[in-house]
Amino acid sequence: MTTDSKIFPILTTERLTLRQLSKSDAEEILRLRSDAAINKYLDRKPSKTLDDALSFIKSIIDNELLYWAITKTGEDKLIGTICLFDFQNDINKCEIGYELLTEYQGQGIMLETAKKVIEYANQTLGIKTIDAATHKENQSSIKLLQKIDFKQLNDVNVENADLILFRLIQNVLDN
Repeated sequence: MTTDSKIFPILTTERLTLRQLSKSDAEEILRLRSDAAINKYLDRKPSKTLDDALSFIKSIIDNELLYWAITKTGEDKLIGTICLFDFQNDINKCEIGYELLTEYQGQGIMLETAKKVIEYANQTLGIKTIDAATHKENQSSIKLLQKIDFKQLNDVNVENADLILFRLIQNVLDN
């Protein structure tokens, strides 16, 4: 699933605005993708330079992905990201991923954000199944997924046994 950048969906909640990622987010993306506390649960090479961050942003924009920058409403500074990816349109399924700068964690921001993105996926895109994978030691992510009614699967990720798989199945709502 891709989106036309001219009509990228901007989502809002009581406190937050989710907007398209832009090159002006490079410093915050570098902070997110180089933060040891965030990366310890992710299987990725940390970004080391602003050019790494800009290359990442360019790949997101070029591929027109549903990858939102999370900002506080009225501010433009990125505080985290959330995305929908790995769309399987034939079965109305996708995966969700998210990350938040450490100083904003524990404030309910990701709970608010994830609920809004899930609502968008369900009501606008017709997605009824959303999967998530998180590290077995990432208690914050596990608690978040449980709060929004994801159920832990018994499946084991063959590529990474440290990951726990979760699934949310919902009825597609009629608009």
